Amino acid sequence: MKPRHLAILWCLFALLWPLAAAAADVQATLDRSRVELGETVTLNLRSQGGGMVQTPDLSALSRDFAVLGSSSNTSISIINGRRSAQVTVGVALRPMHTGTLRIPPLAFAGGTTAPLELQVDEPDPNAAASGRKDVFLEAVVDPVDGYVGQQRVYTLRLFFAADLTNGALEDPQLAGVDVRRLGNEINYQAERGGRRYNVIERRYALTPQREGHLDIPPVAFQGDMVSMADPNAFFGSGTPVSASSPGVSINAKAAPAEAGRTTWLPARDLNLALDGGPSHGDLRVGQPLNLMMSVQATGLPYEALPALSLPALDGATVYPDKPVNATHVDGQWLVGRRQQGFAIVPNRPGTLTIPETTLTWWNVVTDKPEVARLPAQTFTVLPATGAAASQAPIAAQPSRAPEITAAPSAATASATPWRWIALGSVGLWLVSMAAWWWQRRSRRGATPEAPAPAASPAKLRAAFLGAARSSDEVAQVSALLKWARAERPAIQNLGELSQALASDRQREAIAALQRKRYAGQEESGLGDRLASAFRDGFDWRSDGNGTSNGSPLPPLYPFNVRR
Repeated sequence: MKPRHLAILWCLFALLWPLAAAAADVQATLDRSRVELGETVTLNLRSQGGGMVQTPDLSALSRDFAVLGSSSNTSISIINGRRSAQVTVGVALRPMHTGTLRIPPLAFAGGTTAPLELQVDEPDPNAAASGRKDVFLEAVVDPVDGYVGQQRVYTLRLFFAADLTNGALEDPQLAGVDVRRLGNEINYQAERGGRRYNVIERRYALTPQREGHLDIPPVAFQGDMVSMADPNAFFGSGTPVSASSPGVSINAKAAPAEAGRTTWLPARDLNLALDGGPSHGDLRVGQPLNLMMSVQATGLPYEALPALSLPALDGATVYPDKPVNATHVDGQWLVGRRQQGFAIVPNRPGTLTIPETTLTWWNVVTDKPEVARLPAQTFTVLPATGAAASQAPIAAQPSRAPEITAAPSAATASATPWRWIALGSVGLWLVSMAAWWWQRRSRRGATPEAPAPAASPAKLRAAFLGAARSSDEVAQVSALLKWARAERPAIQNLGELSQALASDRQREAIAALQRKRYAGQEESGLGDRLASAFRDGFDWRSDGNGTSNGSPLPPLYPFNVRR
């Protein structure tokens, strides 16, 4: 290499050396080298020289840390007339587990930082109890031991000694456990280790959906705290604080053998009621009897309660109303309630009996099974009012016959104008009917329309299979009943159709259709289930009338009906 070329290279090296040194002058530090699990730590990345600096790629930290956010700051200093700038990027990290965690080298501002280590320890409950912490969390669950499906109360308390300018408190999350907030937050003050704290308390209903030992992971809090004794507090300068609750565990036992094969209902209290009916105890043919059945349980949401139903009644037709379901909070317990109205229409005189209904549930307070019971009710059904009225004039005709030739009395003479008024009303009605008929005849032409022939069962079956694959449950119900009435004209509703079928598969499909229509429950693949169940036609019961001595309720309903 010629001397002149070598001189040029040395000049370029001399010019680029300060820039390379500035780019490589980067540093990474931690504000603390030891923290407890649940606390946060700040990773500070510094670069000399100023300028625009981008936040580095932090994906290498995702295995051991949760990255909560970042901020940047530029400081300029002039010493002996020489100007220097420093850029600092702060990254808030929350360790995800205990042990010695390593922060690998990071590419930053054209350089690479040195690796760091952080020691993460388990939280010290004695430090919180002794008042040595400014912010901490407590978590308790009651009861620890119980059954699957039984509600527990998880209480989370946030203690802080100074004012919080902002903060975020997570909700507990656990696979296989239904978590619901119980009411609003409670604010009060408490003392720990001779130090007074402000307390925010939350309560949650935890209901395990599977058996076994379940660990509830810690719940994290992240916020900013301001102490009014700090002179910088006036300018809104807060100190980042964080805390983590201790982990707790629960045990979920399987349902005991004494519970039997009915629906598992572990509750603190359960009430079954049937309201309504005439006060005198007598009914008439054709007049509906309105009843309201309800079930309410403390410690269970309404979704865990069985749907309400009445069996088919001899001598009457049952028409269910749309159910009303709700879950509310009473103190620290969920209270679920299902309510179902029924209109019972007698179709013949005699005696109408609503059989006894029972519901078995498990009392978690006494740890024993109990039975909620509705006693049987019997009503006397009288003939229809119209039938009794039509017989009275026939019996009275012989006694009124002599009065036809008698001289009209004053009362008869005074009633004459009303007869003319009645005749005039009848005449106006006849004129209206004639005008309506003429208008309709003029619209459709002089040729009368022939009545449409009754659809065959094959066409009705095809119409139902087409409606089954739609999402319109009203059309599905209408098409299914039309097809069924073509073969069994006496069937009036889905309940009677279900009782007349021998196939459990077809009855379960009808039950799913009723849940979607009346309870608003989404049934996955309902159209395909209906089409598959009824593709080969109805599987009618051999006795022909669809009645039986056993309980007509499908396995979904746990009521043991006794007549």
